[in-house]
Amino acid sequence: MAAAYAESLQILDRLHRLMLDLIKDEFERLAQDDLTPVQALLLYNLGAAEVSAGELRSRGMYQGSNVSYNLKKLVQMGYVHHARCDMDRRSVRVRLSDSGVEVRDTVARLFARHAAGLRMSGVLDDPPLPQVNLQWRRVERYWAEQIRYIY
Repeated sequence: MAAAYAESLQILDRLHRLMLDLIKDEFERLAQDDLTPVQALLLYNLGAAEVSAGELRSRGMYQGSNVSYNLKKLVQMGYVHHARCDMDRRSVRVRLSDSGVEVRDTVARLFARHAAGLRMSGVLDDPPLPQVNLQWRRVERYWAEQIRYIY
C-alpha cells in the first residue's frame, strides 16, 4: 500500500506540472506571453468572485509560487483589480478586470476541450471520474486533518 500511495503522489505531482505546461503551450499558441501558467491558473481560479489573497490561495495549487507576488504582478499588468476591505483595512480584496476575464475564459475553454477529448477517448470511464474525485477529496480531507493535528 505504501508503494501505491507513493506512486499516486508522484502521478499527482506530474499531472499538476503537465497541466501548467498545457496552459503555457496554449498561451504560447495564442502569442500571449506576458503571463506565467501559474498566473493564468490564479486568474482561472479567481473566477467571477471577489476574494482575499488567502481565499484565492486555498482555491488552487500554485506549486512553488508566491501568491502575493503573483497577485501584485497581475494587478500591475491590469488583469486584476484590488481594493482594501472596508471592514479590515489590512485586508485586500481582488477581482478580475476585463482582460483577466479573457484569460479566465481562455483557460476554461482549454479545460473544456481537454474534458471533451478525454470523454470521447473513454480514458476516464473506468473508474468513472466522479469516483476518482471522491477518492481525492477523501485524501484531501485526511491531509487537512493531519495538518490540524500537528498544530
